[in-house]
Amino acid sequence: MVEKPLPAAPTATTLHEAALRHLARYATTGAGLLRVLNRRVDRWARAVQPEPEAVAAAREAARAEIARLTKAGLLDDAAFATMRAQSLTRAGKSRRGIAAHLAVRGVPAALAQAALPDDPDAELAAAVTLARKRRIGPFGSADPDPVQRQRAFAAFARAGFSQEMALQALRMDKDEAEGLLRRIRQA
Repeated sequence: MVEKPLPAAPTATTLHEAALRHLARYATTGAGLLRVLNRRVDRWARAVQPEPEAVAAAREAARAEIARLTKAGLLDDAAFATMRAQSLTRAGKSRRGIAAHLAVRGVPAALAQAALPDDPDAELAAAVTLARKRRIGPFGSADPDPVQRQRAFAAFARAGFSQEMALQALRMDKDEAEGLLRRIRQA
């Protein structure tokens, strides 16, 4: 049986190439890319069992690469947050849900707040989008029973919408809801 050679230590060059390959495939934040590069360093460290100083140097090279890519404009947390917030709003996510998603992705709170839609119609349109996906409210049965109504409220609550927003979305008629969604898409 042929043994595999031990992997080479991550260098600034290999980390740069890995970062560019990742950026070519995925939109990410600085924190997200740092996690990817650190996992690469961790795999190397598990395979080779190097000195702690070598692992620390590789992690520092990963941080330096993030700074270099940010300075070059290839990593932009604000642009990522704006793009992701718009996408999630169109998908029916609430402002709270979007803020939580961005926090998990490593977007600073100030950038996440700036990326969230300010238009109250956007939040209502997101709630209506969720109603359409779940086939509730204006897109569901004409006369839901109390259990169905409770499930609809639970779906809105899990998605991060307030009770007031859920009521607004559930009380709309189908034509009004579809008109709101068309208006938001055109804006």
